[in-house]
Amino acid sequence: MSDSTLTPIQQAALSVRLDARERELQAEVRAVNEEAAETPSREPHLQVGDLREQGEERIRDAARYAEKERDIQELRQIAEARERLHGGSYGLCIDCGTAIPFARLEALPFSERCVPCQEAYEATHPTGVRIPVAR
Repeated sequence: MSDSTLTPIQQAALSVRLDARERELQAEVRAVNEEAAETPSREPHLQVGDLREQGEERIRDAARYAEKERDIQELRQIAEARERLHGGSYGLCIDCGTAIPFARLEALPFSERCVPCQEAYEATHPTGVRIPVAR
């Protein structure tokens, strides 16, 4: 694979976007962790009483968990994008080696595939966060 076709100015701009998004995601994960630690329903004497309220609380917990997992996955993608940036392959598709359009990288700075390769990847790999089922 050859070096990225992005200009130094484009790489710097995308690096700034990666940094900003990373800070935002870290703050969101921290907030979810703090909220989970402070949730009264974690204490048996303060748990919600009726089944409907308990069900709603489980749904809220599952949604918070899914959002947190999505944020953590995006943080991993940002770290991988930084590795590619430092290694000189940032902006090149990891599957076919073609240049990823700058507009795509502006929208998703952690993009690792061109659109055709991403579509092929998504067709063969499940995407999304799984919500745990309480038993």
